[in-house]
Amino acid sequence: MAETTGVIEPAAATEQTGIHEDRFGPDTVREKNVLEVRDLKTYFATRWGTVKAVDGVSFSLKAGETIGIVGESGSGKSVTALSIMRLIPSPPGHIVGGEVILNGRDVLRLSSSDMSKVRGSEVAIILQDPMTALNPVFSIENQVGEAIKIHQGLTGRPLWDKLVDALRKVRIPAPEARAKDYPHQLSGGMRQRVVGAIGISSEPSVLIADEPTTSLDVTIQAGYLRLLKEIQGSTGVGIIFITHDFGIVAKMCDRVAVMYAGKIVETGSVREIFNNPKHPYTQALIDSVPKLEEKTERLRQIEGQPPALYDLPDGCPFAPRCPQATDKCREQYPTTSTASDNHSFNCWNPVSES
Repeated sequence: MAETTGVIEPAAATEQTGIHEDRFGPDTVREKNVLEVRDLKTYFATRWGTVKAVDGVSFSLKAGETIGIVGESGSGKSVTALSIMRLIPSPPGHIVGGEVILNGRDVLRLSSSDMSKVRGSEVAIILQDPMTALNPVFSIENQVGEAIKIHQGLTGRPLWDKLVDALRKVRIPAPEARAKDYPHQLSGGMRQRVVGAIGISSEPSVLIADEPTTSLDVTIQAGYLRLLKEIQGSTGVGIIFITHDFGIVAKMCDRVAVMYAGKIVETGSVREIFNNPKHPYTQALIDSVPKLEEKTERLRQIEGQPPALYDLPDGCPFAPRCPQATDKCREQYPTTSTASDNHSFNCWNPVSES
């Protein structure tokens, strides 16, 4: 597997990374959806109006599969993750509609006490900044052990053995000694691994990785991404990988959901999205990634700014920035079209195949 994460040739992504159907071998069957998000809507009340941060998002995730959610900052990626975890601050935020079916149960209908049992044991999250995710005044032993104690009821020696095993799984050297350390005594990469250890300690069905490599340098990124794939290979956990980096998507993901202004505007396999993008926004994001075989003086940029989510236009929210927009685009939101069985998009004037 290539070590560089930021620059990957999209057309050759599957050959470089080996990430699709054959990744799990011919005997591995991934048919069960461990997570189904259906028409999820999360709004925030602000003094400017109602911000529709997530507005009708739907996708599914199978055991052992990785789906990437990509888009610019403010597109709704992290709010989608927090909605699945039911961690939206209220007020001002509210999940106003939809379903989140986790292992056959709609977690949006669970009581707060029941959800606290699900959160961490069935679905866990790795946040992008380990220094804010970890408490600086508690040792690593306290923080990893707390998750295990709450969700598995272990104490004493069994608890110690389990937390050391969790640290060992994320490749922390001398885990018995490191467990006694505090976050400030660890490097950035080590802290991120500790956050990962907390996430996998109770063996969840779904792991949400919210831009977990943002604060890491490229070399550490590569090792951390490889570690996540190893953990997935041994546990079968489904991963939602939130990022704005299409290079990481090519390395990590089986499928991609592209978000813009609170909606998923295109979804499909990594191969289909890279080789045959249909939405102009998806094409623009891919064009912003440098390609090794092309000498480019200036990467493509998307002109303009994303719309204010409290004042969305009637039609396609990308229309003011889209070079292919027509009057219809500005007046009516596009219906869902399909390019193949597993590739759909919302655009009146899709990108033509090159």
